[in-house]
Parts: sequence; structure tokens; C-alpha cells
Amino acid sequence: MTTQPRATGPATTAEVRADEVGAVRTAYAPDPDGDPDPGEIVWTWVPYEELDGRGKDRPVLVVAREPAGTLLAVQLSSRPRDGRQAWVPLGSGPWDRSGRESWVDLDRVLRIHPEGMRREACALDRARFNRVVHSLQLRYGWH
Repeated sequence: MTTQPRATGPATTAEVRADEVGAVRTAYAPDPDGDPDPGEIVWTWVPYEELDGRGKDRPVLVVAREPAGTLLAVQLSSRPRDGRQAWVPLGSGPWDRSGRESWVDLDRVLRIHPEGMRREACALDRARFNRVVHSLQLRYGWH
């Protein structure tokens, strides 16, 4: 599935309060079918942290599927974040063409819509996915 990232509309990626999304059941279920699945890194439009209507195309790790068909994800960054508690190191992978190290932001949970995904990058291996999910479970009480 290849679409243009969108800043508005029903398929817009939105930041959500992780402690207010209700019961979250995480699962590792990557499937290279072109649709976003938990355990995959996908590219989608992500709003700037200032929430001023702007944003950019960014990689995110999908961690859970919601009953309504939306997904919960956490944003990746290639800026060094060593030693920062809210950031989990992922290492490098095929989602970054330059082979840079990446980190996941536990403080920034995003709700993405399958129609808002620009492209599927890759499945993250289960060990790294489990490390991120375990950190989210400890932080937010997810299952």
C-alpha cells in the first residue's frame, strides 16, 4: 500500500495519551502483506510534537491493533538518545537506508490508520519488539 502522508482527514495519524486508550493487548504479528501489523516498522505522516498542524513522513513501530481497526505505534528517531529513560535503543535496520542507529520514544504513542500508512518498511525481530513492548507495559500497564 502506497499513499501520500496526510495531515488531515479520517486516516490522519494522531498522538494519543497512552494512559487513556483503555485496555491494550500487544501482539507480535508481522505479515508482509502491505498492511501495517504489530511488529512492523511502517512509514506514515506524524505530527510535529508542537501539534501545530505540521508534520512529516516518519518511521513508526506498530505495537498493537485496536478493536476499531486502528493501530498503536511509537515513533522512531535516528538522533542519539543514549541514557534517556523514555527512549529504547533499537539499533539499526532496513527501515533506515543510511544504516543509522534508531531509538523508540515511549512517551509518544500514536494512533495510526491503515489507510494513512505510506509504506511497510520491515518486520522488527521479536526480541527487539518484546523489549519495546515490555517497556510500554511497565510504563502504561498494557498487556
